[in-house]
Amino acid sequence: MLDSLSHLALEVKSLDVAAEFYAGDLSLPVVERTDSAVRLRAGETDLVLRRPTTVPRGGLHTHFAFTVPAAEYDDWLAQLRADHEVSQYRFGDVSSLYLYDPDGNCVELGESADAEGDGITGVFEVVLEVADLDRAESFYVDLGFDPIDRGADRERVRLRGPFDLELWEPHLGIADARGGVHVDLGFESAAPEAALSAVGDRATDCEAVAGGHRFRDPDGHVLTVDSTE
Repeated sequence: MLDSLSHLALEVKSLDVAAEFYAGDLSLPVVERTDSAVRLRAGETDLVLRRPTTVPRGGLHTHFAFTVPAAEYDDWLAQLRADHEVSQYRFGDVSSLYLYDPDGNCVELGESADAEGDGITGVFEVVLEVADLDRAESFYVDLGFDPIDRGADRERVRLRGPFDLELWEPHLGIADARGGVHVDLGFESAAPEAALSAVGDRATDCEAVAGGHRFRDPDGHVLTVDSTE
């Protein structure tokens, strides 16, 4: 139902400082800049840095993850450790490093043997904070995500779709990360009408936008679903 993650927006206090982190330290290309936002590219996903001047706002203390080619992972680790406090964790056969951006978002770089290209190749995970895990899970399952993992004490669930979506009831995760609040996510879909219909009884602030629909989930996260056609 949802084919790809088209954008992830973060709220920032200083566009210059945030852009220096993402375009400088993480080498993401800038594709657009205005007085209130900077848009960078990470694979098929736009990372939007947004001043809090309008709605939807970007997410606060959002934890999300980029993919990097496995062959480059050690270089990224050494480079980022030179200027940042970096944590590292092992998950089976792969490693991830964690650091914080200037606005308190927890950024993960995970190595991937399947990643093609150089540098950051995309976004593979976003974490949302939710008040009711069962309610949030039901909402995103109806949008086509499939549960693949649960926390032992049921404070989180991981779902798979065009990227991995983690739903967390309030708690601190790895590297003291928190789930994001009022996160702004964009999707492309061949059937945006079907996406809205699947959750329309629980979505709020529904509005038509060019090419699709925008609405909020029960926890106030903003979802924009645009047509791929």
